[in-house]
Amino acid sequence: MNMLGLSLAYLRRRPLTTGLNLLLLALGVALIAFLLLLERGLENRLSRDVVGIDMVVGAKGSPLQLVLSALLQVDVPTGNVPLAAVEELRRNKMVRQAVPVAMGDSFGSYRILGTETAYIDLFGGWLVTGRMFEGPMEAVLGAEVAASSGLGLDSALVGSHGLTAGGETHADMPYRVVGILARTGTVLDRLVLTPVASVWAVHDQHHHHHDDDKAEEPDHDHDHDHDRETAGDADGHDREVTAILVRYATPLAAARLPREINSQTSMQAASPAAEMLRLRALMGVGLDAMRLLGLVLVLAAGLSTFVALANALQERQYDLAVMRALGAHRGRIMGQILMEAMLVALGGTLLGIALAHGGVAALSGFSARARDLGLSAGQFVMGEAWLLALSMLVALLAAALPAIRAYRADVTRLLARG
Repeated sequence: MNMLGLSLAYLRRRPLTTGLNLLLLALGVALIAFLLLLERGLENRLSRDVVGIDMVVGAKGSPLQLVLSALLQVDVPTGNVPLAAVEELRRNKMVRQAVPVAMGDSFGSYRILGTETAYIDLFGGWLVTGRMFEGPMEAVLGAEVAASSGLGLDSALVGSHGLTAGGETHADMPYRVVGILARTGTVLDRLVLTPVASVWAVHDQHHHHHDDDKAEEPDHDHDHDHDRETAGDADGHDREVTAILVRYATPLAAARLPREINSQTSMQAASPAAEMLRLRALMGVGLDAMRLLGLVLVLAAGLSTFVALANALQERQYDLAVMRALGAHRGRIMGQILMEAMLVALGGTLLGIALAHGGVAALSGFSARARDLGLSAGQFVMGEAWLLALSMLVALLAAALPAIRAYRADVTRLLARG
């Protein structure tokens, strides 16, 4: 029997011990590999959604919250800003483009975003079918929205009050679907896009229907306050938007414009690039902790392998002595011990990577958010190769002492002892 076959035979003789070592190693590797895949997906998502946007202007508050709500559509807005600020920014020579966004309603788990067609261009979107919206109450669907809802051209779409599912529906103000966007892997995929005037019209109608109720209840919640500000008054004056996405016309703007807005206006300017760095730093603490846990599991598997090999060597001393007597040299005996450890490391690592990719596949199948990140079970990252190398190193270190003991064993004494 060759060295590989003999190593496999010895491992099968101890199924519980071998299985425990494989499980410990696989769990550690799976945890680290899953985090690597998740981190890569998050990095790709953040990079795609903030590319080309130099500054976000919105109401005073948390700049990170402003960026998350206006760009990534994953938080509530900090408030609203005057519509006049859009034209003021467009007149600024340091601004190449200023695109308003207005929010306040949702369609299922997706947000309805009032904006201009230039917003779609910012993210490199294009139509699969239909046309761009032109007038109020026309809507263009992102690819994810269209796929999950089954809506097509000329379908009616009814939004609900608030940014999350379950709010009061605006059944008397339906949108008409006029276009569907191609899948871009950006925030566009998860949005219902419509002119800003649609958002104003829906909330004007909403407040006309609820004037009496609001008179009786002067303390409104945040969503109602936000809607009132977005809609403006009944005569169409003092219109507001949620935020403004800005692209610079000159590098000098990055140094001057945000400071001017923050110090001289009632609005705030946030840099998406800077806020994404903050977000990565905040997330990094949790990811590092989880990676440390995975590393502990890998080291625990290495320790378990060491104990198993040491005990096995004690039991197999006579077998190894017979092999030496039959002509096996010391290097072969030492290699036999190392081979067993390497097989455990290889099997545990491959099983762990398979579990990580299986977890990604399951998560993508059940969670739309995971699909939005672009997570794919078929995606591999370079860190997984390093995981294999780490597992092999741990296995070699665990097998080193038992292998050296086997190499130095006195064959004559072992045979005489039987």
